[in-house]
Amino acid sequence: MEGQPLIEYPCSWEYKIIGKNIDELEDAVKTVVGGDEYILQQSHSSATGKYHCLNLQIVVRSHDHRNLLYEALKKRQGIIFVL
Repeated sequence: MEGQPLIEYPCSWEYKIIGKNIDELEDAVKTVVGGDEYILQQSHSSATGKYHCLNLQIVVRSHDHRNLLYEALKKRQGIIFVL
């Protein structure tokens, strides 16, 4: 498709995951990712500590795999937003 970057798979991909409870975010990631290796790091918390952002870095095998992870993360309870 014109205008979209060419992505060569497999490649490392990062998702930003936002929610209110870090433990719920970590559990959601573990459930969605399954046995695949990944790195999960806390990125930022709001000034009041109400919202937290985690960075998930994982190797995606294909365009479909990348989108499948994104959609599965969005549907998990505890996750408010995925970038």
